[in-house]
Amino acid sequence: MKTAVNIVLILLFGVGAGLAIRSIRDSRRSADDGSMPGPNDVIFTNDNALADNDNLRPEDIENATPTKPPEDEAWLSKFQLTERSGKELSSEDLKGEPYVVSFFFSTCPSICVQQNQKLKELQDAFEGQGVRFIAISVDPETDTPEVLREYASRFGADEDQWLFLTGELKYIRRVGAEIFRQPVDQKFHTERFALVDRQGEIEGFYNWPNEKQFEKLKERISEMLDAPQTETPAA
Repeated sequence: MKTAVNIVLILLFGVGAGLAIRSIRDSRRSADDGSMPGPNDVIFTNDNALADNDNLRPEDIENATPTKPPEDEAWLSKFQLTERSGKELSSEDLKGEPYVVSFFFSTCPSICVQQNQKLKELQDAFEGQGVRFIAISVDPETDTPEVLREYASRFGADEDQWLFLTGELKYIRRVGAEIFRQPVDQKFHTERFALVDRQGEIEGFYNWPNEKQFEKLKERISEMLDAPQTETPAA
């Protein structure tokens, strides 16, 4: 009887020792090939994230300051698109007055409607004053001048102050990315307004859903309109 018990104990000890050796060997192999963290590696867990979140303040997240383009880079270059009237409009034509640029598409059911309601608010606030609003379609295949005329009428867009532009999609992608530093594609755009000064230089970018930035945009437009006009440099 004792002999059988001893044999069982020896077998159990052997199995346990074998498993321990295999575990050590696997750990070393994993550490060597990088598949498992080593003893000196830092491991990030949800506990770290919770601790970081506990230290966050609202002001660490909210950004009420609009983005500014670097002063040492020439961000603005020329563009030309077709207005809803069917006439060609270029960035050179817009010089001499500040203007606000946005991107949209007419079949957008939600964000674009809210965005254009914000532009309507700006148009009402600066009615008859020397600022224009430039809405560029990111679905030009659908948004022909005829479609844009009907769409603009929904918002009571003034034909001289609030302009709707269309063109070739590839070209509009370049206008968004290279001139206004915004990623745009077919039926895709940001929620930012770009404010351009009288000389055709970008003053800043404003997230219109952020009420503080939207109010700041109004302030900057007013300041531009109140500032004495300087001669626009020749192209």
